[in-house]
Amino acid sequence: MYFTQSRTVAALTSSLLVLIACSSTEQTPYSSPTEMELSRQVSEIAVLRSREASPMMVKAADYIDTNSIGLAKLQPADAPSETYQHYPINDTLRTSSQRVSTFSIDVDTGAYSNMRRSIQHGSLPPVDAIRIEELVNYFNYSYPSVSTPEKPFSINTEIATTPWNDNTHLLRIGLSGYTPHTNYEPAANLVFLLDVSGSMDSPDKLGLVKSSIGMLIKQLDENDSISIVVYAGSSGTVLEPTPGNDHKKILHALSKLTAGGSTNGQQGIELAYQLATENFIKDGVNRVILATDGDFNVGTSDVASLKKLIARKRDSGIALTTLGFGSGNYNDYLMEQIAQEGNGNYAYIDTLGEARKVLVEELNASLINIARDVKIQVEFNPDTVSEYRLIGYTNRQLANEDFDNDNVDAGEIGAGHTVTAIYEIALAGSGGEKHTANRYQNTTTPTSGQKLGELAEVRLRYKLPDEERSRLISRVVHSNEVIDQFDKSSVDFRFAVSVAALGQHLQDNKNMNALSLADIHDMASASIGSDTFGYRKEFLNLVDMADTLDKIERASLEPMNEPEERG
Repeated sequence: MYFTQSRTVAALTSSLLVLIACSSTEQTPYSSPTEMELSRQVSEIAVLRSREASPMMVKAADYIDTNSIGLAKLQPADAPSETYQHYPINDTLRTSSQRVSTFSIDVDTGAYSNMRRSIQHGSLPPVDAIRIEELVNYFNYSYPSVSTPEKPFSINTEIATTPWNDNTHLLRIGLSGYTPHTNYEPAANLVFLLDVSGSMDSPDKLGLVKSSIGMLIKQLDENDSISIVVYAGSSGTVLEPTPGNDHKKILHALSKLTAGGSTNGQQGIELAYQLATENFIKDGVNRVILATDGDFNVGTSDVASLKKLIARKRDSGIALTTLGFGSGNYNDYLMEQIAQEGNGNYAYIDTLGEARKVLVEELNASLINIARDVKIQVEFNPDTVSEYRLIGYTNRQLANEDFDNDNVDAGEIGAGHTVTAIYEIALAGSGGEKHTANRYQNTTTPTSGQKLGELAEVRLRYKLPDEERSRLISRVVHSNEVIDQFDKSSVDFRFAVSVAALGQHLQDNKNMNALSLADIHDMASASIGSDTFGYRKEFLNLVDMADTLDKIERASLEPMNEPEERG
């Protein structure tokens, strides 16, 4: 649930070696360390990294005598920890024993921008910070769209060989959400719930929050309403409901905000929902937008209790969006979980550019839900598919019987969103099976007739925003759709697979075999496609940086021999 020693020490190693490299070309006020001293320091890091992970963050000064090396001193500072939840990687399953896979979907993207922040700051992200579906769904894909809000999705599938295993295939399921006409702009009742506690006193926290809201309000008009509730040790309303086009009043309220005190998130949530309820807009967008680092430390602060609080509020028709900010004490687990419980979405804002993406470019997708309680169920044909593995969605798994149960909560999809899920499958007789064949395996009567050519049926269940009974659409995947070479698959297929491959690599996933980060870079580079805002090219840079950090981390684990003394 916390940073492990492995990635923390790797980060220290990265910083150490980068500084060493810089010292060869730049003058510093420190004396140069000897080769033997550097070898000793890096060896100590490697030994520490190999130990059993501790639930607490490792502090640099506990293990490195920074005065003995000629580098800028690493301050011990009681390093706070960032909070992530551990979920086991999905197993490869036999279709003969479990042919149906069911999970909930939505389009959170927080894990991607959080990963980017970590890599750009010089360290590989913690394994538990990686949720592969959020990495893949950060990007838009050109799936065929639909033109009616009554059937707001199209199901698109593609299947091709796996780049990390010649004997398996990847089945990509792509959903394209309905995009309302440009003149459809429902009035919005937005209540910003802003954390102004002491932990938010940083330019990348409260400072970035103010700038982000300043960008958002440019998209609002006189029909919209914006309110601001703040919380620290106690909560209060600093901006009563105000027309969205009254920019001067809104910006003035933002300019007065300062950070200080403890964090009573529960009290702030209660007040924000109360204000949203009092100003509820029928047939409009009613949403609480929580901006915080997630460091709740007063009142109800555990995730389970806050989820119960949010679950009680969602039935009012008011959704919850969570926007995460900052580092050091960041609580990713809380932010992702309460957004999921609040029928909303979760994004992590690490730059003003990301704020623009979430709150300007994708504003309708962030605010306007076209469907709720969206679930996917895939039934594989055991005569044609031997095994399957769902890549990602580890915390979205549902019991198979939950698919038809309209009382089971699931994810929400915004206007124009695309959603992608990827399975790695072993076709019958392909040699890609991971399980050893059973001597006494149950035999079943082979599928007859036209179903012999079927690989799977993909089912999608959803509710329209104003309905309580779900609707069902489905699509059958046939064996004649298989593309025999990965390079012949579509550009979007190859790029989505490249992103999923990076996520698995960062998770140290054993299924990746010998696929390297350089290979992933080459795959992504050949599948940029349409890239209006440059997000795909930015991904290439992240893969390059991750490759460098990965090599540094691996080098820290290799034994370093002391140089022989010269006579």
